[in-house]
Amino acid sequence: MIRLKHIYLGLSILSTTFIFGQTAQPVSHYPQMYENQVSVREPEKNVLTVKEQIDININTVMTDPVLKNADWGFVIYDPKTRKIVNSYNETTAFVPASTTKLLTTETAMSLLGPSFRWTTQLEYSGNINENGVLDGNLYIIGSGDPSLGTGKAGAARYSEIILDFTNALREKGIRRINGDIIIQTALFKDNKRETLPENIVWMDFNNYYLPAGTTKDINPRNEKLIVKSKNPFENNRQYFYISPYIHKLVFADQFDGGYLTTKLPDAPAYLANNFRLNLIRNKIPVTGKVMTKMVEVQPEARQMITAYKSPTLGAIINDTNHRSDNALAEALMRMVGFQKNGDHTPESGRAVVTEHLKNEGFDMSGLTYADGSGLSRSNKVTPMSQVKFLTSLMEQPYYQEFFESLPTGGQTGTLKKMFFGNGYGQIHAKTGTLNKVKTLAGYIRTHSGKTLAFSLLINNYTGSVDQVKARMEKILEPAVDL
Repeated sequence: MIRLKHIYLGLSILSTTFIFGQTAQPVSHYPQMYENQVSVREPEKNVLTVKEQIDININTVMTDPVLKNADWGFVIYDPKTRKIVNSYNETTAFVPASTTKLLTTETAMSLLGPSFRWTTQLEYSGNINENGVLDGNLYIIGSGDPSLGTGKAGAARYSEIILDFTNALREKGIRRINGDIIIQTALFKDNKRETLPENIVWMDFNNYYLPAGTTKDINPRNEKLIVKSKNPFENNRQYFYISPYIHKLVFADQFDGGYLTTKLPDAPAYLANNFRLNLIRNKIPVTGKVMTKMVEVQPEARQMITAYKSPTLGAIINDTNHRSDNALAEALMRMVGFQKNGDHTPESGRAVVTEHLKNEGFDMSGLTYADGSGLSRSNKVTPMSQVKFLTSLMEQPYYQEFFESLPTGGQTGTLKKMFFGNGYGQIHAKTGTLNKVKTLAGYIRTHSGKTLAFSLLINNYTGSVDQVKARMEKILEPAVDL
């Protein structure tokens, strides 16, 4: 009986369950909270690619009041695939402002090398007697150091150099100078490459070279080819120069030319005058005066007391690009002109930079290189030529050192107050700023490990510089996710 009751009860439950299932709403087995979250299926959203996001941002910026009537161009370039990622007006020439320094500093690093240093030597002529009296002259031999006395890039201040010079005199036993302090300019062996400036004869004197004149009137009969070697300057010859006839490094037993020139920037007169004053204050009398002497073909014999070396060119370029130092950039342009042509004029510097760029395959269309710093509004360059230039640098042995000279977004240099968002620490670029001109050119390190080159040149905008910076960030930051 009990078993029969159980059967009837089971049939009754099954029947009730069937009827309830036909009439009642389905019951969820999920917890109430989760049910509220998933019960309504929303339509799937289309996810934009990074490229599409950049395109949208560019289109938005084009109608923005700040840039609506501006002249601007932009390109992101993949050096690995050699393809454009995104671009706008990339072949139009714009005023580049201080991104011009990229061309100047790279030329200097290419021609001179990042380890190049300028040397300023202290020497003396004559004799020192038992009482420490120098019957002769002191010589300060400059080499065109653009950082001398400035403290830039770790360079010594004038006061530090003067102190070292004074101490070196004491160690030499000099207590009085019966003579002058003479300023001369020279280029030293440790500054030299195996080629010399084309327009100057150099006289090998002790451990540096003195410019003795031009090659215009050199007699070819006096030339003797230097045998090619790792260091052709090891030959004990007096006159070295680039032959105007065969365009190779040669030497002559005698110099027929009569025109003397230093061809270097004004010697460090400020250093010399303050050095003299400091000697007198330290009870080391100087009977003569400070004077500048044109280089002599047969200079009097001298001995070295001490030498001051500048920071490396790599350090100076790092300082130039991080702080956007106009004075250093102009000095570097003049220095490459002198190193190549023996002529320290701006015209020579411009010619050497443009010649170097052309030889390295720079896209010269639209390029106007008017100065070394980018202060001139006559400078012009296209975004496309800038990114191809930046791409070519990645194959150079000095690329890493040059890359590190660029400010980093949100962290260093002139980019310290930009890119606090997605571009923080990922954008490495040279900035440029003139009235109504704002520019950026450099590299983007993406989250996926790529290195992209970019150029963004904006001219004739309306609004403030900060407003333009915000638009630049909007255009560039999505590229970090490529």
